[in-house]
Amino acid sequence: MRVALFVTCVNDTLYPRTGQAVVTLLERLGVEVDFPAAQSCCGQPQYNTGYRHESEPLLRHYAEVFAGYDHIVTPSGSCVAMVRDNYPRLGARAWAEGRGGALAEAAASVVPRTYELTEFLVDVLGVTDVGAYYPHTVTYHPTCHGLRMLGLGDRPLALLRQVRGLKLVELAGADECCGFGGTFAVKNAAVSAAMGADKARAIEATGADVVCTVDNSCQTHIGGTLSRRGSAVRPVHLAEILASTEGRVL
Repeated sequence: MRVALFVTCVNDTLYPRTGQAVVTLLERLGVEVDFPAAQSCCGQPQYNTGYRHESEPLLRHYAEVFAGYDHIVTPSGSCVAMVRDNYPRLGARAWAEGRGGALAEAAASVVPRTYELTEFLVDVLGVTDVGAYYPHTVTYHPTCHGLRMLGLGDRPLALLRQVRGLKLVELAGADECCGFGGTFAVKNAAVSAAMGADKARAIEATGADVVCTVDNSCQTHIGGTLSRRGSAVRPVHLAEILASTEGRVL
């Protein structure tokens, strides 16, 4: 099976190890991974800030870059939500404004092929035991886009439960937002910081060594809050846990 990796802006700029972990993991499972070098932003920051028309060229570019692949896999629930939920909205609005159906067609060409990593593992490959080993106590924070827009449900937890050496502990109030929310954290900094502090306290109360998510954007907010509190809890993307083995713990 041959898939395309959409690494996303945040991972490309700040967390390249997450993209590397996805490749390591998928290749271990027998998947051939391509990285189209022309890929760019999905347009989520522009769209969420109200710049709908500025998001449209990025939709077109996404469709062009990933044409020809059966599956597009990304370690970011929020970016998948942008593609699957908002790309069709962009196409529909363009059509309603009398600008034709090309944008809607571009959206329709990528929506069914774009998967968040845990969806791809569980739903497409049909695996929960990926041969991982991670000797740490871990708690999981389900990010808003993954929880509410994608409906990831127990997929990430099912994968974590099969990791050898890993002790999974429940996070109280797991379904509460961490406070990041993309541009929300910039526009409403005080509220965002207060929400982050609540989340950090809940994470620390679990006694976990590691907190993991499926979105490094939220992980950045959580990790920054924990760091400012002097916490020893480490933020780690789920892909890095699943890519770890007894011979190589990331």
